[in-house]
Amino acid sequence: MSLRGKKTNGNGSPAHSPRPGQNNVEDDEYAQIIDGLKRIYNQKIRPLETTYNFEGFHSAPLTESDIEAKPIVLLIGQYSTGKTTFIRYLLDKAYPGEHIGVEPTTDRFVAVMHGTEDRILPGNAAAVNQDLPFRGLNAFGQAFLSRFQVSHTNSPVLDNMTIIDTPGILAGDKQRIERGYDFTAVIEWFAQRADLILLMFDSHKLDISNEFKNAIHCLRGQEEKVRVVLNKSDMVSQQQLMRVYGAMMWSLGKVVQTPEVMRVYLSSFWTEKPPNSFEECRELIEAESKDLLRDLKELRRNAAIRKINEIVKRARLARVHALIISHLKKEMPSMFGKKKKQEALLNNLEQEFLKIQQRNHLPAGDFPNPVKFRQNLSLYDMDKFKSLKEDLLERADEALSSDLPRLMSRFPTINPELEQSQRNPFEEFDQPAHGELPPSYWHFSSVDKTSYIPTFQGLRPREGRVNGGTIKPILMDSGLPNDILAQIWRLADLDGDGYMDLDEFSIAMHLIKAAKNGARLPEKLPSTMLPQRKF
Repeated sequence: MSLRGKKTNGNGSPAHSPRPGQNNVEDDEYAQIIDGLKRIYNQKIRPLETTYNFEGFHSAPLTESDIEAKPIVLLIGQYSTGKTTFIRYLLDKAYPGEHIGVEPTTDRFVAVMHGTEDRILPGNAAAVNQDLPFRGLNAFGQAFLSRFQVSHTNSPVLDNMTIIDTPGILAGDKQRIERGYDFTAVIEWFAQRADLILLMFDSHKLDISNEFKNAIHCLRGQEEKVRVVLNKSDMVSQQQLMRVYGAMMWSLGKVVQTPEVMRVYLSSFWTEKPPNSFEECRELIEAESKDLLRDLKELRRNAAIRKINEIVKRARLARVHALIISHLKKEMPSMFGKKKKQEALLNNLEQEFLKIQQRNHLPAGDFPNPVKFRQNLSLYDMDKFKSLKEDLLERADEALSSDLPRLMSRFPTINPELEQSQRNPFEEFDQPAHGELPPSYWHFSSVDKTSYIPTFQGLRPREGRVNGGTIKPILMDSGLPNDILAQIWRLADLDGDGYMDLDEFSIAMHLIKAAKNGARLPEKLPSTMLPQRKF
């Protein structure tokens, strides 16, 4: 995977001397976008947050390390579903502190990050490191931080992402109670910051325990990030795999309350393939695994877009928050009856939200949950809130309407998938050697359909088709014998109805070109020669 991210040194801080040849144009473009995002946030959105105490009601202001952070991949699953093995498969090496076994081995949250040397950074040190995006974990206390660590290792894969390995989930209340911290809350914290969430299942472990169910429930609102991985799919036969897949989807259907079907990857990530694995579905499993790895390769581009999306959501929320706080301040009396008025505003918060919504023409979906907002609001003295500052609001509006959309337009364009005829610049389709044609000649993408359009239109097609009698003179002009032309017609008339549309006519002309160059025509048209609409 060649999606290069920001370099870090052994302690997680930015490295200032990249290796020769490491940077490329695309890296610079992404770096410029992230720098632009930091500038917009710090100059136009953060002042609005700090002025109206956004942190007290929602979340702390973003730091530069939060915005610069590499894409995060979060792995969640029951014990022995292959989470740690999957990381080792990606890195193609062991990382510090890894434990792999059939029993529950990973007993802590592990952030696997890039470093110039292998080392482990304990949770308490990681949570106070300003160069790492984990300072928010201090809120979960010592009980959690003693079960969290950062593992640094030198791997090109980690140039592009940070991988979070989580403790294997067991059934029963005993483990949940003895953790000493709120496991579900920690999963939710990581899920909010993750760019891809992989729910790992084992083909022999399809049950969803209560704690696993709670973990999945806390992913609500993050559904677009979630992928399901049915690992060890080669440990069951083809028939059993079909049943296992159905049983897993049935179990998930009872837990995930969404109308959309989650993307499921059938995979098998082994460091060493066991001798008793089944080979019946190997081709399918490898194709599915490649799809998952492709998702990981595209993570950096998608993560950069997601960062902008999160900043946009945050700016909209901060804007509404400022209007709420300034409205409540304005409603407070200047001298007497402040306490009574504050109680009245708290009790009628929904009505106050409605007033603000109607006055400023805001959508109801931009407003916070009134119950949760009321709980936080009761901790403050409304009389000490700040009045509305129009300049701060205008700057946030400018960021939303102009700066952030302009930043989105600067994203590097992805390389489009090339047609078969474009994949080898030295391969000539128009003038193949006599009697020898390259394999790519037998792809529909190599048919020069554009050059045949004038001839076809000159035959005055009706409903897009021309009958054989009308086309016959055109084919006979090639000078080929009748038996060859008859074979070409059988191959090109895909539905055998005696008519040809533009695709079929183009195929016929393409086959004539092949026959005139001495190529032997196939008995049956290759599937690669079929136009996409014919499948």
